[in-house]
Amino acid sequence: MIETPYLLFLGDAPDMLAAKVAIGIRDWRPDHAVGQISLPGCGADLGLTEMTLEEAKAAGAKTLVIGVANRGGIISPAWKEVLIKALEMGYDIASGLHNLLRDEGDLVAAAQTHGGTLHDVRVPTVGYPIANGVKRTGKRCLAVGTDCSVGKMYTALAMDAEMQKRGMKSTFRATGQTGILITGHGVPLDAVIADFMAGSIEYLTPDNDADHWDLIEGQGSLFHISYSGVTMALVHGGQPDALILCHEPTREHMRGLPGYSLPTLEELRDTALPLARKANPECQVVGISVNTQHLGEEEAVAYLKEVEDRMGLPAVDPYRHGAGRLVDALAAI
Repeated sequence: MIETPYLLFLGDAPDMLAAKVAIGIRDWRPDHAVGQISLPGCGADLGLTEMTLEEAKAAGAKTLVIGVANRGGIISPAWKEVLIKALEMGYDIASGLHNLLRDEGDLVAAAQTHGGTLHDVRVPTVGYPIANGVKRTGKRCLAVGTDCSVGKMYTALAMDAEMQKRGMKSTFRATGQTGILITGHGVPLDAVIADFMAGSIEYLTPDNDADHWDLIEGQGSLFHISYSGVTMALVHGGQPDALILCHEPTREHMRGLPGYSLPTLEELRDTALPLARKANPECQVVGISVNTQHLGEEEAVAYLKEVEDRMGLPAVDPYRHGAGRLVDALAAI
């Protein structure tokens, strides 16, 4: 188990989106975060107390969490001084990057010398099966997006929180490093060998009570040239009964791909639903989740109304305005 509380390391993240791991922990497990630590030139600020390693240690921090999700998932050489010093001071380190802590000789040496633990949460710990497509009991909802990092995880977490509040049976199923750090368990899907990705989602969402909902954390986008593969594994392995379409309306292009524009919500619906119905012919698109963080309140409300009128589905920002109407849509299935 990763010991809490955390000190969230922002490194030299160029913007807030690059610090999405730390942001997710701040928003969904605020009691686990004593503060943040960043390097000169960092473009992200969580609004938490900026602390030195010494100050955070005195405040009780036990694990330094690398809160950055950079392109390629690399451990920057510029971070090493802080990471090594943290190990020397008795911290553990947790990371969800593709570049594993255990593969960095200087970090391994410092951990061994000072008794620290290196937690690589993006390492599969189960021998997952190949997907078999057998129908499972219980119900499943999957968030699919027009792009990466548009709010698929937040949508599933907000819906799960609302269902728990109502006394409904639900479980948030984490499929990425941030979700795993928030909940303590899940499948690091993009680190699973390709032939076993869909099977890992079948494993993650097993047979359950007929009225139980698994809220599956979405990944990537069917339209993203870099990351469409993980999305397909979720669509087929998740065997969803319901899809939530997720969108961020201020993007000028796909995340990390300046030459590619985002699809419309209609294109997402008309692509994702037929693919989902290959695994579950009864699958429905039941709602739309819009990440309105870059819009003012009046602008956000107007945009949501326009989308809802156009698509004929409830359109909400579940983090800003609550997930109640999306849960209502699931309950109606």
